[in-house]
Amino acid sequence: MNIISKMSATDRTPLKAAPRTAILGFIGGFVCIGILSLLTGWTSASWLMAPFGASCVLAFGLWDAPLSQPRNIIGGHVVSTLTGLIVFYIFGQGPAALALGVGLAISAMILTKTTHPPAGADPIVVILAGSGWSFLVTPVLVGSVLIVVCALIINNLDEHRKYPTFWI
Repeated sequence: MNIISKMSATDRTPLKAAPRTAILGFIGGFVCIGILSLLTGWTSASWLMAPFGASCVLAFGLWDAPLSQPRNIIGGHVVSTLTGLIVFYIFGQGPAALALGVGLAISAMILTKTTHPPAGADPIVVILAGSGWSFLVTPVLVGSVLIVVCALIINNLDEHRKYPTFWI
């Protein structure tokens, strides 16, 4: 089949524009990022990283998707960041290291069943910042756990939602 013909599509988006989902998405993102921002301001540690914003989109906007479950949010960020740190300490900060970090993180998340698209950016964050090993704990582990805790509370306040759909 011709590669160009594969790019044509006749279907429409399956996504729904539900006001209730938009409101809960706002509340979830506001609460999670607000808490992480406050913690960053109150302590000497950084509790935030850009991929957490995208994790909030999944946790509160697509809460029932497999890639939005606790295993994937926490595991995906930890696996991907660990991959980025290993690549950084072996290969440094060049373009090849960035490409290798992201490619290996994708493979590692797939093989560990922890695929979480926002975590695919973690090696870029780690490598460009020249992060130390402590980055794996704060902000990555603590921040992703906080997102899951917020998702557990906020999503389950809605009688029409059940979060998570699986843990393991």
